[in-house]
Amino acid sequence: MPRNYTALVGAILAASLIAAGSAGAQPANKPPPAQSPPAQPRPNSLGADWRLQQDEARQGVRDHQLMPLGRVIEQIRARTPGRQLDAGLENQDGKPIYRVRWMTKDGRRIDYLIDAVTGAILSGQ
Repeated sequence: MPRNYTALVGAILAASLIAAGSAGAQPANKPPPAQSPPAQPRPNSLGADWRLQQDEARQGVRDHQLMPLGRVIEQIRARTPGRQLDAGLENQDGKPIYRVRWMTKDGRRIDYLIDAVTGAILSGQ
């Protein structure tokens, strides 16, 4: 019987040491690891007020004050084969300007600035 008793005490002691070891690895009073803050949504490439820009552009085209964006896109496509990534209406020095982001067939991105009244391409870089 002493032999079985010794084996039993050894097993209990081993189990106690294992439990103490795992408890020692993470003390109960230790705060949980800090979590990184949730990722902030990336701003829309057209800006936070893109809906207002869209409404302003539509109204300008209806009033025949702005060139329709569709014509501007056709003009860019004739100049540089590719596709439109996005577009928005901006004001630079009080003038309405379309900014059109364009992807060429060879994978380059070009930001075109177009006079929204005349349709003239001001820059394409």
